[in-house]
Amino acid sequence: MPTIPEGVKREEKLVVTEAVAISFLGADGARVLSTPNMILGLEHTCRSLVLPLLDPGYDTVGTHVNVSHLAATPVGMTVTFRSEVTSVEDRRVNFKVEAFDEKEKIAEGTHQRFIVNVARFTERIREKAK
Repeated sequence: MPTIPEGVKREEKLVVTEAVAISFLGADGARVLSTPNMILGLEHTCRSLVLPLLDPGYDTVGTHVNVSHLAATPVGMTVTFRSEVTSVEDRRVNFKVEAFDEKEKIAEGTHQRFIVNVARFTERIREKAK
C-alpha cells in the first residue's frame, strides 16, 4: 500500500460557467453553480491529491460524500476547492473538503475514496455488466 500522509492538502479552482450552472429556475440572473458540479469539483480535488501518491495501476473511486452547500455562486465567479487527507484506513482515504467563492465559504464536509487496482476493478465491472 502507498504512503498517503495525513494533513496533505490540495487546492483547485473553477470559473463558474453556464456549463456548470443550474438552469431550471428560469431566470438568467439566477444561474449559479449547481450542487452536483460543486461536489464533482470537491471529488476531483481529492482524487488529484492522492493520485500521484499511488502505485502505478491504482486509482481511487468515491465511496461517500457528506457535504453541505452553504451559499450560491453566480456565473463568472471563481470557486476554490480545498481538500485535506484526515485519515487513511487500509484502502480508505478520508478527506475534509471545503469550497469558497470570491466572497464566502460555499461548501464544507467530508469525502471518502477507496483505492482500487484499476485492472481488477475493470474486470469486476465487466463481469457485472454481463
